[in-house]
Amino acid sequence: MGKQFDRIDEAHEAFIARQRIFFTASAADGTRVNLSPRGTDAFRVLGPNAVAYLDRTGSGNETAAHLLADGRLSVMFCAFEGAPRILRLYGRGEVLPRHGAPYRTLLAEAFGGDEPRGARQIVRLAVDLVQTSCGFGVPLFDFVGERDSLDRWANAKTDEEIEAYRKLKNTRSLDGLPTGPAEEI
Repeated sequence: MGKQFDRIDEAHEAFIARQRIFFTASAADGTRVNLSPRGTDAFRVLGPNAVAYLDRTGSGNETAAHLLADGRLSVMFCAFEGAPRILRLYGRGEVLPRHGAPYRTLLAEAFGGDEPRGARQIVRLAVDLVQTSCGFGVPLFDFVGERDSLDRWANAKTDEEIEAYRKLKNTRSLDGLPTGPAEEI
């Protein structure tokens, strides 16, 4: 049976820190549900009711479109090593565009100012519910390493090429929703 909490406590934060992957889920009225895997190297717990992740350029930008239209976001961690556990964070998310002051401030404060090539935005979540559950059905996997594909892709492009790709691939969701002003992507 799952347990619910109104904040991220020290045990939750320690569990999050041990994980290698997390998943985000979002949707807006009348749209497909988006579910995306991400590496935890880009994830930060900002406080008992706030988290953020540094989002890099990808083949789509569904989360940004859904947050703009609806705001709901769920983040899930599950243990693939060690004791079984699932932890979900629920709340309202917002996108901090790369060229804005809030992005630069959070990048400096939470990510040490380190901006990987191809960084697109920071997604910040105001957490209103934390839920843990057993995770007994989650299989065990061994972590082999991080993929370098996204780094290689971004490093092979000029700034102009990355911007052009974002404007081509990241300004509309699969369902045609805007992801935000094109100059902010």
